[in-house]
Amino acid sequence: MLFVLRNRIYRYLFAAQVVALLGTGLATVALGLLAYDIAGTGASAVLGTALAIKMVAYVAVAPVVSAVADRIPRRTLMVAMDLTRAVVALALPFVTQVWQIYVLIFLLQAASAAFTPTFQATIPAVLPAERDYTRALSMSRLAYDLESLFSPALAAALLSLVTYNWLFAGTSVGFLASAALVVSCVLPKPAPAEHTGRPRAKAAFGLRLFWVTPRLRALLALDLAVAAAGAMVIVNTVVLVRDHLHRTAGDVSLALSAYGAGSMAAALMLPRILERVSDRAVMLPVAFALPVVFAAYGIATSESPSWPALLTAWTAFGAACSAVLTPTGRLIRRSAARADLPAAFAAQFSLSHSCWLLTYPLAGWLASAAGMATACWVLGAIAMAGALTAVLIWPAPDMARLDHHHHHLPSGHPHLAEARLTSDGYQHSHDYVIDHLHPNWPATRHTARS
Repeated sequence: MLFVLRNRIYRYLFAAQVVALLGTGLATVALGLLAYDIAGTGASAVLGTALAIKMVAYVAVAPVVSAVADRIPRRTLMVAMDLTRAVVALALPFVTQVWQIYVLIFLLQAASAAFTPTFQATIPAVLPAERDYTRALSMSRLAYDLESLFSPALAAALLSLVTYNWLFAGTSVGFLASAALVVSCVLPKPAPAEHTGRPRAKAAFGLRLFWVTPRLRALLALDLAVAAAGAMVIVNTVVLVRDHLHRTAGDVSLALSAYGAGSMAAALMLPRILERVSDRAVMLPVAFALPVVFAAYGIATSESPSWPALLTAWTAFGAACSAVLTPTGRLIRRSAARADLPAAFAAQFSLSHSCWLLTYPLAGWLASAAGMATACWVLGAIAMAGALTAVLIWPAPDMARLDHHHHHLPSGHPHLAEARLTSDGYQHSHDYVIDHLHPNWPATRHTARS
């Protein structure tokens, strides 16, 4: 898997991702402790609201950025967003009111909503081979896992020496290092988009791509299942550890590390698994593991909270979420033309985070108002609904090459060079994606090539 790092541009971009995520991980721990300092046992509600604001920024900003991204060099955009995030992170230690947390979180995550889809859309151009790109996706997932695993561990070590406010300084350093690494790269020029129109139309195209493509609609349902599990971990860990289990601030980091360890283990195994089985065969069964973990944890802790049960459940959540999320880039790359990848990744970023927009505040508000057990069972039900919906939406087999007809193209159109005329129009078969020539998904499919 590591051989993709031989590509210099990808190596620098991957390093930028790692250091930025390391800083983000420090901020995640610090933000939870800051919320606990300000709101006490209401920290779950504060965190749930803050993270909901984060999702609002993601959902609102990402499509807008994708619509105007072709007017701004990708490197310039990513560096500007890194610098913005560094400045905002430096302001967080001076927060004294809950509303100040909300404002700064919105600014920080609006910059992330511009950076992340741009970064994701750049990688397929840097690594065009499918095998290399699959490994890059696992490397990217591994970077997130390293953040989940080592950032809390680093935070725990630092908290033994300094107060949590200094963790925000580490966040800023991570973003500055990311900016420096991106500056050092010469990125490939993006392919010109075939569809034209105003920025609003370009943003709408990515959203329509998800609505029309069955596998991408199923991906959105899977994102909801993952968001339910992730929200339980991210929003409620600090209260579970500090109030229910009466453990130290360092144990908050340890619990989050368990989630990261599970995620990392899955990411390391997935490249070889995906060489043998399809994305669908991996993602759907694992999605059903999420409600099972919710149920097991709820039953195990129904009488009294348990530290081993929490660590076990968080590790299982991490592994299952990673197995669902890692192949996401493969699905998107397979479902969009190269020129449309920025719009596709931006749409996925926005739509997936709309799921978190639901689950983050729900996890916090339920835990505060109805108790942690209620939050666990409700989020588990949401995870089950997401997994069931994905099974119903995602066709089997999910073929890449589809037979289809063109009714409205003129006979001399270049796209019809190898098509044959039938009573239903010109018919041919190729790898099918939604674009200006193929606005709808074919009603029938014939097995040709998966």
